[in-house]
Amino acid sequence: MAVSTVYTVQIQSLNSISTPSKSHLGLNQLFYSSGKKTRRATHISCSADNDKTVVIGLAADSGCGKSTFMRRLTSVFGGAAEPPKGGNPDSNTLISDMTTVICLDDYHSLDRNGRKEKGVTALDPKANDFDLMYEQVKAVKEGIAVEKPIYNHVTGLIDPPELIKPPKIFVIEGLHPMYDARVRELLDFSIYLDISPEVKFAWKIQRDMAERGHSLESIKASIEARKPDFDAYIDPQKQYADAVIEVLPTQLIPDDEGKVLRVRLIMKEGVKYFNPVYLFDEGSTISWVPCGRKLTCSYPGIKFAYGPDTYFGHEVSVLEMDGQFDRLDELIYVESHLSNISTKFYGEVTQQMLKHADFPGSNNGTGLFQTIIGLKIRDLYEQIVASKVAAPLEATKA
Repeated sequence: MAVSTVYTVQIQSLNSISTPSKSHLGLNQLFYSSGKKTRRATHISCSADNDKTVVIGLAADSGCGKSTFMRRLTSVFGGAAEPPKGGNPDSNTLISDMTTVICLDDYHSLDRNGRKEKGVTALDPKANDFDLMYEQVKAVKEGIAVEKPIYNHVTGLIDPPELIKPPKIFVIEGLHPMYDARVRELLDFSIYLDISPEVKFAWKIQRDMAERGHSLESIKASIEARKPDFDAYIDPQKQYADAVIEVLPTQLIPDDEGKVLRVRLIMKEGVKYFNPVYLFDEGSTISWVPCGRKLTCSYPGIKFAYGPDTYFGHEVSVLEMDGQFDRLDELIYVESHLSNISTKFYGEVTQQMLKHADFPGSNNGTGLFQTIIGLKIRDLYEQIVASKVAAPLEATKA
């Protein structure tokens, strides 16, 4: 039976935590400051030490496909991801049978007006409470429920907290999952969505002009205002990621302006429980144009590439797709030439892609590689669980 120790912590600033005071009330109480308000979060021990949660980190800038990726990932584990029942209708959290996904915007220490008053963006670390983020992610990983604040994207205010119980898989997505070294150490696997400036601009024009009525000038101004903080605080996190999905303009059509995409899946070698995907022959350098009798390809066609490389000093394997599919049911031809994709049965990648054919990116490498990473995370989770089961047995034999 798990034993619960109580800690009362007063966070006095963004960079300091007072020494915890212990009691024996069966609860852990954490007081924290959020903007000008002081709130209290209660930690409740929910599981034994041998049943700790697996933590996944997903980093990307705003509008770069995190939400779509999360829907693909939770689908792999089964069950629809939904907001907490009976909770705040503006909650950013999604819960499914096995997963809980939280948005790290919930750890903003300044609300929208507070950021405006201090002249900082949400990307600036000064606008975020990394002490609380670390304490709560650590608690959930150790099987302890927490009351997490909610950043309300509608009002721009910080709402009262919501209870987050430890799931089997805990996904933290947002701007800063790998910024703080303490939080980074808690991650069992990390992903960075790296969208090139050209593609990001095209996507934001499509979303903000067509769907939100923004002007071209306001979109350009918004991107330029965020760029210094993005370059300083968000983009450098990709060097720590175990997998990077890099989205670039196509090389098949000159000056395409982001309509057709070239997508690279950069996979770090030597990551525990993770074996990089490969095309045809592991470790070789491959260029493959599959269009022909078994894969329908309209102009400009499809080109795959694979091979070893280095990325921020790390050895990596890179799988690349340039172009887009005409028929998703024919994707199984490509799938049959990929290895280490961690499927449970022949054609599972194709099945997942067809299941979510209406999701953005389903006809190109963004959807394909997001789906594959989802399957790899499932495999990683199963290996971690198996290792925990095996450890006591090995200790008994010893």
